[in-house]
Amino acid sequence: MSQAISDLEQLLASMQPQLNDGVYVFSSFHTDSDVSQFAPLATFREREGLTVIIDEPTAVREGLPVLFRAAWITLTVHSDLQAVGLTAAVAEALTKASISCNVVAAAFHDHIFVPVERARDALAQLKDLQVRARQSTLG
Repeated sequence: MSQAISDLEQLLASMQPQLNDGVYVFSSFHTDSDVSQFAPLATFREREGLTVIIDEPTAVREGLPVLFRAAWITLTVHSDLQAVGLTAAVAEALTKASISCNVVAAAFHDHIFVPVERARDALAQLKDLQVRARQSTLG
C-alpha cells in the first residue's frame, strides 16, 4: 500500500484522473431505508434522507428516483484525508469550464462526479491541471 500524500503540489502533479465506466445516479431514500440490495457505490445519511450513489442500470431497473446523472472520475493518487486544497483546486479547475462537480473523499482516493454529458471535458480539465502542476514543480 502506498503512503498517503498530503502536499498539495505533489497531489496535483500525480493525481492521474481516470474516468470509470458507466453512468451513476444520485438518489434519495428515507433515512431508515435498507438499500443494501442495490449494492450502492456510496451512501450518506442526512437528516432529510439517505443519499445513495448507484449505477444507472440498477436505478432504472428498480424505478428509483434520479436526482443527478453522473460520470465518475477517480483521482488515483493516494490522497491523505487531511490534505488541504485538493478539493478546492479540482473545483476551481472545473468551475472555470462551467462544469459542476460533486466530490466524495474515501480512505485512499478522491472521487469526482460530474454531469455525464461533460465527462470528457471534465477529464481534460483535470489532466490539464495535473500537467500545469507538474510543470510548476519542475520549475
